[in-house]
Amino acid sequence: MARSNLACRTVLEPLSTFDLATHSGGTSIRSLAVSSLSQSDSDSDSDSQTLIYIGTHSGSLILLSASPNPNPNTDDDGDSVTKRSVSFLRSVSLGDSPVETVLILAGIAKVLVLCDGCLFLVDSLLAQPVKRFTLFRGVSVISRRITTSESESSRLSTVSTSGLESSGASQRFFRKLGGGIKVNGTKTRETEALQSQGNDNHFAVVIAKRLILTELRFGNNRLGKIDDAVNGSLVLLKEMQCIDGVKTMVWLNDSIILGTAHGYSLFSCFTGQSGVIFTLPDESSPPLLKLLGKEKVVLLLVDNVGIVVSEHGQPIGGSFIFRSCPDSVAELSSHMVLVRDGHMELYHKRTSSCIQTVVFGGKGVGPSAVANEENGNGKIIAVATSTKVICYRNVPSEEQIKDLLRKKSFKEAISLVEELECEGEMSKEMLSFVHAQVGFLLLFGLHFEEAVNHFLQSETMQPSEIFPFIMRDPNRWSLLVPRKRYWGLHPPPTPIEDIVDDGLITIQRAIFLRKAGVDSPVDDDFLLNPPTRAGLIELAIKNMIRYLEVSRQKQLTLLMREGVDTLLMYLYRALNRVHDMEKLASSENCCIVEELETLLGDSGNLRTLAFLYASKGMSSKALATWRILARNYSSGLWEDPASQGNLDGGRANVLSGIEIAATEASKILEESSDQELVLQHLGWIAEVNPVLAVQVLTSEKRANQFSPDEVIVTIDSKKVEILQSYLQWLIEDQGCIDTRFHTLYAILLAKSAIETFEEESTPQDLDNGTSKEKFNEFGRNSIFQIPVREMLQNFLLSSDLYDPEEVLDLIEGSELWLEKAILYRKLGQETLVLQILALKLEDSEAAEQYCTEIGRPDAYMQLLDIYLDPQNGKEPMFKAAVRLLHNHGESLDPLQVLETLSSEMPLQLASDTILRMLRARFHHYCQGQIVHNLSQAVNIDTRLARLEERSRHAQINDESLCDSCHARLGTKLFAMYPDDTVVCYKCFRRQGESTSVTGCDFKKDTLFKPGWLVTH
Repeated sequence: MARSNLACRTVLEPLSTFDLATHSGGTSIRSLAVSSLSQSDSDSDSDSQTLIYIGTHSGSLILLSASPNPNPNTDDDGDSVTKRSVSFLRSVSLGDSPVETVLILAGIAKVLVLCDGCLFLVDSLLAQPVKRFTLFRGVSVISRRITTSESESSRLSTVSTSGLESSGASQRFFRKLGGGIKVNGTKTRETEALQSQGNDNHFAVVIAKRLILTELRFGNNRLGKIDDAVNGSLVLLKEMQCIDGVKTMVWLNDSIILGTAHGYSLFSCFTGQSGVIFTLPDESSPPLLKLLGKEKVVLLLVDNVGIVVSEHGQPIGGSFIFRSCPDSVAELSSHMVLVRDGHMELYHKRTSSCIQTVVFGGKGVGPSAVANEENGNGKIIAVATSTKVICYRNVPSEEQIKDLLRKKSFKEAISLVEELECEGEMSKEMLSFVHAQVGFLLLFGLHFEEAVNHFLQSETMQPSEIFPFIMRDPNRWSLLVPRKRYWGLHPPPTPIEDIVDDGLITIQRAIFLRKAGVDSPVDDDFLLNPPTRAGLIELAIKNMIRYLEVSRQKQLTLLMREGVDTLLMYLYRALNRVHDMEKLASSENCCIVEELETLLGDSGNLRTLAFLYASKGMSSKALATWRILARNYSSGLWEDPASQGNLDGGRANVLSGIEIAATEASKILEESSDQELVLQHLGWIAEVNPVLAVQVLTSEKRANQFSPDEVIVTIDSKKVEILQSYLQWLIEDQGCIDTRFHTLYAILLAKSAIETFEEESTPQDLDNGTSKEKFNEFGRNSIFQIPVREMLQNFLLSSDLYDPEEVLDLIEGSELWLEKAILYRKLGQETLVLQILALKLEDSEAAEQYCTEIGRPDAYMQLLDIYLDPQNGKEPMFKAAVRLLHNHGESLDPLQVLETLSSEMPLQLASDTILRMLRARFHHYCQGQIVHNLSQAVNIDTRLARLEERSRHAQINDESLCDSCHARLGTKLFAMYPDDTVVCYKCFRRQGESTSVTGCDFKKDTLFKPGWLVTH
C-alpha cells in the first residue's frame, strides 16, 4: 500500500492497488485512462463505478472497476472495516505492439485505442468485438477535438466520401447518389444521426508528416438510436502537411497544438497555417501537452516549468514551477496532478502551490502515468507504474475542510471554502457554516476576538447559539439554542468561565510538558506569556458584547431579541459599563425586566433599572426608583458612577444627580395621563426644580389634561410660582374662562408684586455676599424671567373675568398705584384714575391718553382742575396744565378754561395759553366757514348738471336702432340711459331703470362725465 506525506492538506487518499503481474505476467503498463461507468450519474450517485483502462506493452487493453465509496463491512470483533479493492473485469488483445493511447468516448460508451499505428474501436465494457479501422495506418499520435462552444468552433465538412468505411452496400450506394440524401430529397436516418452528433467525434491523427482530420460516425438501429454494436466508420475531413517528430498533440476548437522535441507549434484546422509558439532547448525533457478541460486551456511543459496558453497559443496567467519534470499530468477539479520518480504532487491552479505530495514507489520505479476523467471531475485518480495501478480517492471537500480544522489550519480551511464557493462547488450557506465552526473552535481555544470575527461572517449562525456561553442552562431561552454540533469538532457549549478555567489548565499542562521536552497543541503565545483568568474573561465578554450588538441590527424573532438584549445587559453589567447599560435601557429594547430586576437592584444600578422600567411602560416603578435616587443623592448614600473620578465639586455632582433624577422623572410624568400618579410625585420634583414641576403640569404630550381644582389643591401653598405658572398656562394657553381662576391668579400676582416691592424698598446689607445677587433677581419671576409687576399689569389689563374689587382690597394699602389705576378703571371710577395718573404717577401723557379714551370734553376739564388744584397741600402743576391746554385746548371751552385758571398761575404762562386757545378757536371757525361755502358750491353745480342731463334732447330717425334688440325705433316709445344707450320701451321694461344694455348698474357703479365737474 502506498504511503502519503501531507504537505498542506489531504486532497487524495489511497484507495486500493492493482498488481498487473497477478493477471498478466511478463507485461508492463504503457497507457492509462479513467472514466465513470455512468457519466451522467457520476456526480450524483455515491455508488457509481469508475472504469480504469490499462494499455500494456504487449498490446492488451485491460478493464478494471473501482468504487470511490466502498461499502463498509464488519469484522468478527464488531468493528467497522472498509474494504478497498479494485476488481478486474475483462481484457482484449489488440496486437503485439504497445497500446499507445486510449481515448474514452463517454458520450457514446465507446473507447478509441491507438495500437501499432492503427485505430481500434471497442465498447466501454469490452463486451463487443473489436473493430479495426483500415483507413489509416502508421498513426503516431491521435487527439480528440474539444470545443468550448458552438460560437468559438466551426463545423467541419466531409472532403472525401471515398474514404468512408461502411459495412453496408446500400449505404455506399446512397452516398454515391448524394452523400446520404435520397433521390427524392429525403435525408436518411444515418444523415440525421450524423448531424446530431455535432463536433464530439472529430479527431486529429498524425501520420509521418501528415496531419489528418477525421470524424467518427455511427449508424442507427431501428429505434433511431446509435447502435450498441461497434459499427462506427471514420470519415476523412481534411489533410494537411505538418512537421516531423510529433510526440504530443491537443485539438482545442479550431486550433491544433503540436509538440516535438524541438518545440511547440500551432496549426489551424481550417486554413492549415502554422506557427511556432516557442522552441525547446537542445537538452530538455520530452514535450508534454495537457488539456485542462475545466478552463479549456492547454498546459505546455518545458522541463519543470508549466505554461498555460489559450487556443491561440497566447500565455494566460503566470507559470507553474514544479519540483521536477513530470512523466504525466492529470487534472483534478481545481488542481493539477503530476507524477515522477514514485512521487505524486498536487498543485493548485490558482496559487500554483503544492498542497500535497504522495509517495507511491521508491526510486527506480520507472516512468509513471496518471489519469482522471477527461473533465477533471472524477472521484478516482489512477497512477500507474510499470506493473501496478494505484487508485486514490478524491477526498470530498467537506472531509478536507474537517481535516484542516482538526489541524487548526483555520485560514486554509476558510480559503478552501471560499475557493469552492467561487467555483460553484459549495454553497454560500456552507461557507457560513464553516465560519461558525471555526468560530467555536477558536472560542474553545481562548481566541475570543478571532472567534467573534468568524461568527459575524456567518450568515446562518443564530445569536442563540452563544447563549449557553453566557447563561447556564436551564434558562428562559434554552429551547432557542439549536441542538446541532456542527461536525462535532468542539465540545458542547458551556459558560465562558468554565472554558477559561479549562483552557488555563491546558496551558499549565502544556508548559509543564514543554519543560519536559514534549510538544503540545497549545499556541506558543499562551506558553510564552500565560494569560490571567480575569483578562481572558474580560476579553471574552467584550467580544460577546460585540457580537450581540451586531446581532441587534438583524431581523430576529421576538423571543430571540429578548434573549439578545437581556444577555447584553448581563454582559454590560459584568464589565460595569454603566453608560452602555443606561443607553440600552433607555432606548427601544426587548429586555426581560424579571431577569434583570434583581441584578440591577442588588448591584446599585438604579438609574439603569429606572430607565428599563420606563422603556417597558412601568411608570410607577420607574418614578419610585427615581425618587429613591433623588433621596440617596441628597443624603450622600449613592454616588453617580460617571462622576467617581471627579474629586472636586462633590456638592455640584450631588446637585447634578438630583437634577437628573428629577428631569428623568418629569419626562415620564409629562406623558402620563394618570392624575393620581402625577400628583403623587409632583411634590418632590417641585422641591428639586420648580421649572420641571411646571413642565409636568402644563405638558401637552398627555392625552387627557387633569382637573384644575385637584391640581391647585395638590400644589403646595408655599410654591407660589408653580401655582402662578400653572394658572397662567390654564388661562392663556387653555383658554380657561372660570372667574375663580382668573381672580386667584390676579391675587397671587398681586401678593408677589407687593412682596417684591417691599423687598426692593428695604435697604440691603452691602456686606452680605448674597445681597447683590438678590437685588439682581428682585422683581423677576424665577420661572419665566419676567418682572412680576409687569405680569400683574398685563393680566389686569387683558382679562375681564377677575373680580377687581377683591384684588383692589388686597393692594389698597400698597404703593402699586398703576395697578390701582387699572382696577379703578375697570370699576369706572374715572376721577380716581386721573388722580392716580396725574398726581401719584405724574404721568401726564397717560392721563391725557385716558381722557382721550373717555372721549368727553369734560374729562380734559376735570384733568385741568386736578392739575391746578391738586389738594392735600401739593403745589399746582402749571406745566402739566399748560401742556394739556397746548395739546387739547381746542377741545375745551375758553370761558370754562378762564374760570378754571388759578389766580396764582403766572401771567405769561396764562396769556400765552389763552391767546393760543383763542387763535385756534378762530382758526377752526374760519375753516368751518370755508368748508360750508365749498359744500354749497358743489351742491349747486351738481343740481345744475342733473338738470342739464334731464333736459337734453335725443334725435331719432328712421335708421335708429334699439341698442338691445336692434329693432328700428321709428315712432315707437324709447328710453335713454345716462350712458347714452337708447332702447325701445319693451327692452326698457325688461332691463329696468337702473341697469343699461352695457351691464352698468347705476345704483352700484359710479358714472362720471367731464361736464359734471364743478367749474365755479
